[in-house]
Amino acid sequence: MVDTTAKKLASSATPISPAVPIGQEVVKASLSSRGPELSVIVPTFKERDNVLELVERLQKCLAGCSWEVIFVDDDSPDETAQLVRDIGKRDNRIRCLQRIGRRGLSSACVEGMLASSAPYLAVIDGDLQHDETLLPKMLAVLKEEQTDIVIGTRYAPGNRIGGLSHSRAAISHFATRLSRLVLKAELSDPMSGFFMLRREALERSVRKLSSIGFKILVDLFASSPHPLKFTELPYEFRTRKAGESKLDTQAVWSYVMLLMDKLIGHIIPVRFVAFSLVGGFGVVIHLAVLTLLFSVVETSFMTAQSIATFAAMTSNFALNNVLTYRDKRLRGWQWVWGWVTFTLACGVGALANVGIASYLFARDIRWILAGLAGILVGAVWNYAVTTVYTWKK
Repeated sequence: MVDTTAKKLASSATPISPAVPIGQEVVKASLSSRGPELSVIVPTFKERDNVLELVERLQKCLAGCSWEVIFVDDDSPDETAQLVRDIGKRDNRIRCLQRIGRRGLSSACVEGMLASSAPYLAVIDGDLQHDETLLPKMLAVLKEEQTDIVIGTRYAPGNRIGGLSHSRAAISHFATRLSRLVLKAELSDPMSGFFMLRREALERSVRKLSSIGFKILVDLFASSPHPLKFTELPYEFRTRKAGESKLDTQAVWSYVMLLMDKLIGHIIPVRFVAFSLVGGFGVVIHLAVLTLLFSVVETSFMTAQSIATFAAMTSNFALNNVLTYRDKRLRGWQWVWGWVTFTLACGVGALANVGIASYLFARDIRWILAGLAGILVGAVWNYAVTTVYTWKK
């Protein structure tokens, strides 16, 4: 079956022009050597069914403005990036930045903004739940007022959030309260993914951004060396028309990682904290398997210990792949090879653990301190080596 979108593009006989809207009347724009005044950044993953409509809406609401839209796609299997490129062949304001081997909304937004030369930068989701008609007003506020960033808020008094279920609204409110731990401003909707800022505001904080997870707005405010001057504009949050929500337990974990990074990241890498937490869970798995095999099944201790060690290493690798290194997640044969390098590294780490602990104990260091020192050395070794060799992408 021929793709309907491809048919729609092919049916137009209009010559290629930087001002050709898709599916609407042709609006001619004068060619200019100047770059766009506004870049709209749209992070996407499996949003193919929404791309065309979003482009048409932007063409309509931003008429008369010098703008471009940059879709930052994390290698969507539904070929979102290819569709964006097809549209871009007919309208050079439509750009695609396709990322291979990495994921994450925040990092996608940052890369998209850095790929632009525009003085004003907007971020909007690709699911059509944000009200794109607010963009001109956001731009006007940035131009006319002394403000760094304009935020679309879902929680203005009397505003409706029809696109949020009760459970998601509850999660959003709870996440908002947690954000107070790191924010330097009283935002009504720090979880918003719809905002516009001056390039100078980005440049002041870009090197301190964590770029973890999905909440880039929290990251921007927490990373800025000076409090950002902001204005909030209310809008009605829409119901998603196509695709599926990206909110899941991993998104929640990423948000917790972001907050941890802002709180203690300057002292200890947040990935190491997550790696250690996963390691603690591995101890529980190890003891559970050991107890089952040795005490219940009554296998030999050596056999039970070997299987328990294997199970703990495998569970640690799988959890770190999904949680700690979610943005570098291994799949297919890379998963298998990653597991091999992980177990080898952890095997050496175990030897280092025992060796250091035994050395210190032999020199009259209290056994508990010697044991903790061995654990710390083993953990640092495992983290450092697996970061370089297992999740090296």
